[in-house]
Amino acid sequence: MTFERAMQATGVEINYYFVCRRKLWFFTHGMNMESNSTLVEIGKEVHQTSYQRKKKEIMIDNLICLDFVEREFVINETKLSKSIEEATRYQVLYYIYYLEKKGVRGLTGVIRYPKTKRVERITLKQEDRELIDNVIKCVYKIKNMPVPPPVEKERKCKKCSYYELCFC
Repeated sequence: MTFERAMQATGVEINYYFVCRRKLWFFTHGMNMESNSTLVEIGKEVHQTSYQRKKKEIMIDNLICLDFVEREFVINETKLSKSIEEATRYQVLYYIYYLEKKGVRGLTGVIRYPKTKRVERITLKQEDRELIDNVIKCVYKIKNMPVPPPVEKERKCKKCSYYELCFC
């Protein structure tokens, strides 16, 4: 594996980096607790039943999976709620960043919240590129840690599907 390939991340890994670095470590070490989460199931249902006329889940390089793309090079991400808004925002920015690295220009992003009919438009700026470069390096370091990062108890932890791994 080339160094460049090793330094890449999936969209989920970028999202988890902003949600919880411990969750990122568990996920990248094959501990997927999301299948036990009611909130995740509801989110999947919203994703599947929303925007049914669109071609969904476009996998690129077995690394990133776009919910759907519109004609004007608009990458769309569908979410249940804006509870982890920053993580979702950087996930979409990473998709744009990744495709730019492959030579695709003129991309923008949209985060859609079908339940509230809210739409957030996103463009990648130079400071985002620099931050994402750093985040990819941090994701790589976390993935290669021998043990998970320490617990950082926050309000969001109680709803997390990894809660029992951290607190029981």
